[in-house]
Amino acid sequence: MKKYFYFVAEGQHDIAFLVKLLMESFELEIIQYFSDLDSFWEHLIPRTFPPKDGDFVKRIPIPQFLQNENLSIALHSANGIEQITNTLEESLAVIDDLSLLFGIALILDADQKEKPSERFDRLIQELSAKPELSKKLDFVDFKALKLGEVEKNDKKFGVFIIPNNKDSGTLEEILIECAKMNYTDLHRLAESYIASVDLTSLGKKDRKEFKKPAGKNKAIVSSISSVLKPGKAIQVSIKDNCWIDSQTLKLENIALIREFIAKILGI
Repeated sequence: MKKYFYFVAEGQHDIAFLVKLLMESFELEIIQYFSDLDSFWEHLIPRTFPPKDGDFVKRIPIPQFLQNENLSIALHSANGIEQITNTLEESLAVIDDLSLLFGIALILDADQKEKPSERFDRLIQELSAKPELSKKLDFVDFKALKLGEVEKNDKKFGVFIIPNNKDSGTLEEILIECAKMNYTDLHRLAESYIASVDLTSLGKKDRKEFKKPAGKNKAIVSSISSVLKPGKAIQVSIKDNCWIDSQTLKLENIALIREFIAKILGI
């Protein structure tokens, strides 16, 4: 019998990273056409446009789907950490038979102003504060659950905070580790280029994103990506280029995420 798993991450870059990691590690393939999608997931596909809130500019929240003979996985972008619990709640509300859902993983970034343990505690509080969601997750002991660990039941549940559950940081730090290994020259040139930018020549609005804690790393990753996939989004480069391969899978932080996912999948 096929087993179903549901992953929620903060944004599209995280989803692209997880999709590539799953494909490289567990022999899964992307589902591209609705006709190939397992009927278990069909209620996660929006059928109306514009969406309920009337915002026809924002991205339509369609998950990515992966599968092989034994596993079927939906990966959903929450479009921000604030929406992770809401995305999970909304999805579990429309899945017809939750008894067939064998595992749930929530994967988010750490924050420079908040320790991963503090972010985890806040997330658990948010989950516990939703009565209907808690009822659907009655197999999870939120008081006993620890960051980075997986609930030891027939059904799996866990939370992983990138990069490694203990240090502040974001996905870009992991991607930079990958670039140092597989795109050494590009990384060196991108780092040098970003370091040479005169921020005083930019207006306050123009340098706002760069001045954020992860701004510099995002700019470096974006610079590398713009050479590998000119004019295309970073997630396209993550999918098509060698950020994740047999070599970078051995990096400590990636190995930790892979081990966590393997436990969720029961592998």
